Amino acid sequence: MNTATLLAYASALFGGVLAFAVAWNERRSLINMIFAAGVVVLAAESIFTGMALLAGGTVDAMAHWQQWRLLATSFLPGTWLFFSLSYGRGNYREFLHRWRYTLVFFLVAPPLLALFGNIFDGKVIEPTPGRYELELGLAGYGLNLLLLVGMVLVLMNLERTFRASVGTMRWRIKFMILGLVVLFAVRSYTTSETLILRAFDLPLEAVDSGALFIACLLLVRSLSREGHFAMDIYPSHAVLQGSLTVTLAGIYLLVIGVLAKLVGKFQTGGSSFTTEAFVVLVALVVLTVVLLSDRFRLLTSRFVSRHFQRPTYDYRTVWRKFTESTASCVSQAELSQAAVKSITDIFQALSVTMWLVDDKKEQLIFAASTFLSSARAEELRPGKEGVALVIKTLEGQHDPVDIDVRTDDWAVTLQRCHPEEFRKGSGRVCVPMVVGNEVLGFIILGDRVGGAAFAWQDFDLLKCIGDQIAAGLLNTRLSEKLLQAKELEAFQTMSAFFVHDMKNTANTLNLMLQNLPVHFDDPAFRADALRGIAKTGEHINRLIGRLSSIRHELQIKPVEGDLNEMVAKALAGWEEVAGINLNKNLQPLPRLFFDQEQMLKVTTNLIFNAREAVSRSGQVQIRTSQENGWAILAVTDNGCGMSAEFVSRSLFRPFQTTKKNGLGIGMFQSKMIVEAHKGRIEVESETGKGATFRVLLPLPRNK
Repeated sequence: MNTATLLAYASALFGGVLAFAVAWNERRSLINMIFAAGVVVLAAESIFTGMALLAGGTVDAMAHWQQWRLLATSFLPGTWLFFSLSYGRGNYREFLHRWRYTLVFFLVAPPLLALFGNIFDGKVIEPTPGRYELELGLAGYGLNLLLLVGMVLVLMNLERTFRASVGTMRWRIKFMILGLVVLFAVRSYTTSETLILRAFDLPLEAVDSGALFIACLLLVRSLSREGHFAMDIYPSHAVLQGSLTVTLAGIYLLVIGVLAKLVGKFQTGGSSFTTEAFVVLVALVVLTVVLLSDRFRLLTSRFVSRHFQRPTYDYRTVWRKFTESTASCVSQAELSQAAVKSITDIFQALSVTMWLVDDKKEQLIFAASTFLSSARAEELRPGKEGVALVIKTLEGQHDPVDIDVRTDDWAVTLQRCHPEEFRKGSGRVCVPMVVGNEVLGFIILGDRVGGAAFAWQDFDLLKCIGDQIAAGLLNTRLSEKLLQAKELEAFQTMSAFFVHDMKNTANTLNLMLQNLPVHFDDPAFRADALRGIAKTGEHINRLIGRLSSIRHELQIKPVEGDLNEMVAKALAGWEEVAGINLNKNLQPLPRLFFDQEQMLKVTTNLIFNAREAVSRSGQVQIRTSQENGWAILAVTDNGCGMSAEFVSRSLFRPFQTTKKNGLGIGMFQSKMIVEAHKGRIEVESETGKGATFRVLLPLPRNK
């Protein structure tokens, strides 16, 4: 039994024990069961690889075990894609829904190819004496292509989760992500080599076993950290660019690819290639662990500061990055998430939590955290008495304070809001966010990398950042209130338009009721009244229907019509109203293009306004004429009139009126309608002497 065979069996044993430990010891959940299933598939594949290697030069036995190995391999992309979409993600259901068709495809298509496809072409290649390669069939080529695509998707999703994590969450998942990246980056290489060679090469498959062994070591390191499956990371759905995972995989593939060519050129055997590839893999993993170490970056920064006389922070760079990360945030949630992530990166603190004070100053609102889930934060949130004590204390505490050295009740309350993750911590620091004397919230950070204590430079920078975040929170709150006010104003405007139209409709019905006692015995009047009631009902239904399609700009539907006929329709029934002397003088006009319904609103509104402005013996005159290319509708009354100041400043503004029970919306709406027809409204009025409204609509040009 050679080294490659021993490595395959050792990897299978290691993977099986790991899968059993996760399934047995962990609290049963979807995520850890999928993880255990994925490791079992890898272990089974490694066992079949060992059996194929043990078969040696027996081609039939090797082909038999290769068939079983490929069947196990076919379950890898679907299982691990499911895991990569779910692991650590608080919004994993969204990703599973968005990827559902892709996931089903990778769960079903590879096993079908492995079971029913032509995996081997029946040809055996012997590149060196005693070393055999099985040539790929069409189904085998397709299966390996699906494996390669699936593993790339797994790597991209793992990268996305890692980038979205910060602080303690990143600390928990770092070795899990790294182990799986090593595993699938190597498998991407071996699968691509298989596609290029168009044959199964057993030494390449032994490299997969070595990658599994190293990955299991890293996974065990990850599983030894508490809370590795219980996290709420919320990565975006954006496509990754500049992926660290892809870069590392590219470096490894390049090195191993060159090494494979050199081995193939200068050596007659392939056994040493597996060992050399394994050494390069181990070296790359160690280098990656060092580069990803928060402790390594912190020690490097301190070494440079101590020996090259540089300050701990490059303040210009820090402030530029901090403002860039928070400047585009338009809501409190976005600002809180961005601020917590920036503070984690700047101060190398693994646990950072932000709490906000609600508008009533009675409760704390969980805003963001690098290690607390929403459910856990709800359990830790203090009661009203504790909140009141904290707010009262922080009103006079504008500087950051180490709450671990305090025993006051308010400090104990803050300590409960932010539990310690590590025994050897650096102390927990509370950063108040205060504007004036108003406490908007506070930030607590702790569990600094390496247990480093916070120095005076840290406290100065934290105070500046706390003040900046407080100003940003105040701006977002004011912006949200302004937006709510505008939404309320828009709703009021929409309601006023609707109520005004309903008021005109009600006036029409009232006019009909006033004439009903006088003309009830007239069959023609009754028939006309019924038609009017029916039209009124239709008009109300149209008004209600338009509420679901409100637009920012008025939409008109002009058709050819007679303006005089529309005016006569608006005047129907007014001649018989008691207490009003109505005169009309309608001159012949050419046919115009206008929206009949909208212009009827304008005319009705002008007549109602004139009627309400005059006394019981008042006069209202309606005239139509044409002048200088305009069709003119004029409504004149001898009523109370309006002041020149009201006409110039308030007449056409919404919610401005001189009427006791008016809404102040009619003239505003009329002006909008007339201007939508490319016309205008002119007003002449004097207090105590009445008013004249002239609606000018453009006449059609002669062709």
